[in-house]
Amino acid sequence: MSTTYDPTTTSAGTGVPHERPAGRGWVLAGTAAGVLGLVGGIASGMVDAVYRPDASGDPEAITARLADQVPEILVFHTATMLSCVLLVVFAAGLHRQLQRRTGPDSLVPSVAAAGLGLVAAAQLLGAGLTTEFAFALSEDPGLVVPESAVFFNHWIGTIPWLWGGAGLAGLALARAARQGAYARWLGITSLVLGGITALFLVSPLQYMAGMTGPVWLVVVSLGLLRTAREA
Repeated sequence: MSTTYDPTTTSAGTGVPHERPAGRGWVLAGTAAGVLGLVGGIASGMVDAVYRPDASGDPEAITARLADQVPEILVFHTATMLSCVLLVVFAAGLHRQLQRRTGPDSLVPSVAAAGLGLVAAAQLLGAGLTTEFAFALSEDPGLVVPESAVFFNHWIGTIPWLWGGAGLAGLALARAARQGAYARWLGITSLVLGGITALFLVSPLQYMAGMTGPVWLVVVSLGLLRTAREA
């Protein structure tokens, strides 16, 4: 009599499906992506020329102040783009693991990967204008149309903060934990932080997700790393 391997079989009553050992590099990539996301957000917040009361409504004054904030702009760009690259690696690894730990017809892996993909796309677009402005501002602020500089400052203060897709990934992970794929604390953490981040996603305050999304990613990736080590 022949037997067929069932990937959904569990052991020791833990409710966690069998899976072949996998590397932890993708989990570490998630931790680094979250930390760099926070660094990029902080640096973005330091580029505040358009929000300064003494320059408000004055494009020329805003442009002049932006020229003094080029180092912060470059830190923002570098941290954000590194986070973007590492986030793609984490999303791929999480998708693979969720496929192994959930049912074959589950939407959870795809929703999680798609949500993180939205974040990576926002980061890519959010940092996409820095080359156009940072080098021009450092060479000669007169090369930049002041009104365009104002738009640029608003752009990097909003678009790369759109971490709402991480909320979808968090809710997907919470669903998987409820089905026994992960520890209960990991599911509760994802439900709370992911839920808050998802609410920001659908609200007019979408940029607020840039404060909670990276935190969720760091906490969850560290939890997944601990799980991988115990395995």
